[in-house]
Amino acid sequence: MTTHADLRVPSRFGADRPWAERAARPLRLVAGRGAAPTEAELAALRIGLMRRDELAAGLIRAVRPDDLHRALAAGPSADAPEPVRAFWDACSQRPDWVDDELLARGAEACRAFGMDAGLVLAYGSLLGGYRTAAALEPLVRTGRLAGGETLRRIQETSFWWRAVTAPGGMAPGGAGFRATVHVRVMHALVNARLEADPTWEWDLRGVPINQYDQASTLGVFSTSFLLHLRLLGVRVSRADAAAVMHLWSYVGWLMGVDEEWLPHTERRGRRLLYHFLANDPPPDASSVALARALITMTDDVATGHRRWYERERALSVSCWLLGPAAMRDLGLPYRPPWYGLTRVAANLLVSHVLGRLPGGRARLLARSGRQARAQFARWGAELPDD
Repeated sequence: MTTHADLRVPSRFGADRPWAERAARPLRLVAGRGAAPTEAELAALRIGLMRRDELAAGLIRAVRPDDLHRALAAGPSADAPEPVRAFWDACSQRPDWVDDELLARGAEACRAFGMDAGLVLAYGSLLGGYRTAAALEPLVRTGRLAGGETLRRIQETSFWWRAVTAPGGMAPGGAGFRATVHVRVMHALVNARLEADPTWEWDLRGVPINQYDQASTLGVFSTSFLLHLRLLGVRVSRADAAAVMHLWSYVGWLMGVDEEWLPHTERRGRRLLYHFLANDPPPDASSVALARALITMTDDVATGHRRWYERERALSVSCWLLGPAAMRDLGLPYRPPWYGLTRVAANLLVSHVLGRLPGGRARLLARSGRQARAQFARWGAELPDD
């Protein structure tokens, strides 16, 4: 098995400093004073590219792929192999900092954000993540986010996100807890397969699914998620923001992200995300292909005017959230941000006014449920009850 001691620092790290600094400049501006990484933090970033999730990797080595789903469903068992017991023991021992009230508030806030949360996750977080080639090769090799697979993968991610943010979803044994553990194990399985692939470019990329990229991905579900919501005019109170960061810090911990890279607070999350992007490589051909697949993901389920509208809406909100430079990097055409401005106008009324009235949160949650069901219906799928 390849270890970080066997590897040089992958050449993707800091591959194009001028591009990375330009791309990361907005994050540096909102990260506050002292945003620049220390030498110790830079060293940790380099090592992170060469580190896997060892607990999950041990489980993969101990269980045959055909038996994984049964092992996950069975949970901890006295007669299971030691790596399996160690994995379940680690997942079951929640850190002392986890606060159930904050988890509940963070989940409720995420649900109350409604359709804007979905727009942000798709066209801010996910599309923005494609701007750098850092973590794309595993996606390309598994074929899960290109061509006809794109919409199915987005649906699966949406189901997971809804499980995580459902009432009680992250309680021990809850739907979000189980789904997150499942995702962690699937990541480890993909990582093991790619590590065994003789064509994997270790000197360029490091460990296929590594700590650096996992922590950076966590940042797009937490830190950039909140930043982009505000760009759509959504009211995010300090208390809700703190709870959302707490929720996703626990999700990250359960996913196997190192404690040192859990965001915990918005300020810390912004600083960490700046560190990642400022050392990421620029986009490549995979970035462009995946971006186009995301923009056109509804082509197979929409026709005529609706197909045109979905594409134009996706391009418009992406321009608003990411800016012209990112669109150029991704090989996407620029569109006036009419849809982003429409959402800002709507949220000035709905989020900032109606949401503050007595019973406003309940109305926002009910509205969010209706929007989610309508979105899945447009995708030709049915949203299960929470």
